[in-house]
Amino acid sequence: MSQSGFRRRVEHLLEGTGIRIGGPNPWDIQVHNGDFYRRVLAHGSLGLGESYMQGWWEAGDLDGFIHRLLMANLEEKVLTVDNLLGFLQATVFNLQKPSRAFEVGRRHYDMGNALYKHMLGKRLVYSCGYWETAGNLDDAQEAKLELVFRKLGLKPGMRVLDIGCGWGEALKLAAERYGIKGVGITVSEQQAEYARRICNNLPIEIRLQDYRLLDGKFDRIFSIGMFEHVGVKNYPAYMQAVHRCLNDDGLFLLHTIGGNKSVHDTDAWIAKYIFPNGMLPSIRQIAEASEDRFIMEDWHNLNVNYDKTLLAWRRNFENSWEELKTQYNETFRRMWYYYLSTSAASFRARKNQVWQIVFSPRGVPGGYTAPR
Repeated sequence: MSQSGFRRRVEHLLEGTGIRIGGPNPWDIQVHNGDFYRRVLAHGSLGLGESYMQGWWEAGDLDGFIHRLLMANLEEKVLTVDNLLGFLQATVFNLQKPSRAFEVGRRHYDMGNALYKHMLGKRLVYSCGYWETAGNLDDAQEAKLELVFRKLGLKPGMRVLDIGCGWGEALKLAAERYGIKGVGITVSEQQAEYARRICNNLPIEIRLQDYRLLDGKFDRIFSIGMFEHVGVKNYPAYMQAVHRCLNDDGLFLLHTIGGNKSVHDTDAWIAKYIFPNGMLPSIRQIAEASEDRFIMEDWHNLNVNYDKTLLAWRRNFENSWEELKTQYNETFRRMWYYYLSTSAASFRARKNQVWQIVFSPRGVPGGYTAPR
């Protein structure tokens, strides 16, 4: 097929999306390399993302462009060999087995603390903020952490576990404000080093450890933005580890991005360039893994907050590029901008959700009252 033939096929797919090739609107796509059409038809989301990284096309309003694609369900209409291989690999193999547990730490979270300091704001909190009463990113992240602490009912002297503690900001704040003692685990060496430094004078232990090796007992457990790396084959093992470590009268809060349907793999571009071996859980998958282990006390959807959080991260990233470009090249800049923009669009299109779920081992006597 000729280049013009491939273009006509792409134009046909875009019908009804409000997107025009070479159009005047900020969400219209401007194609600079004619090979784009063949590539995106052959490789779907992977081809779309890689060709953007290489400068083959632009959209002034990139998240608006992706949002329109998602609202038209175009990701379901362009199924490629990449999709099939990703599905088969995730179905046949355990991509998140213990020997692979630290891969996402090395490839994503160890990319450099300078990047995350510039992007994430006052606190290095790499998860959805809570904008209910917040007017800026820093306040939204503090409000999110406080919401977690209130849902768990933290009190002085409690022993608290943070599974996937990141840079240690949540445990640090909990120790300073609520007087807890804590343990945090991460698979990132740079996160662990940073967390140990900021928690140095607090009763907090930071471990470089896989969740499957957890031991000890805790009054409260929370996990914020880590479950996306566990994988459906390991959900039962994860829930069993939490159950094993949680006191009978304890509470467990799971904060995770989730999908609207049960899958075994993730977007091909995201898997290759951003989060290796990741996948988003569904309501059914979480329910099945927690069944006969926990009582679900509360399920809170914070979806609308993540669009704003991601756009705030993107602004910080853009505003810091003059400093960051000494460490990262132009291809990385386009990759990271694309990652943040497409992620924002996915929440805006309600393709992805973000949930806070509170579990108890035996049920809260008299019932659980959920703060908001």
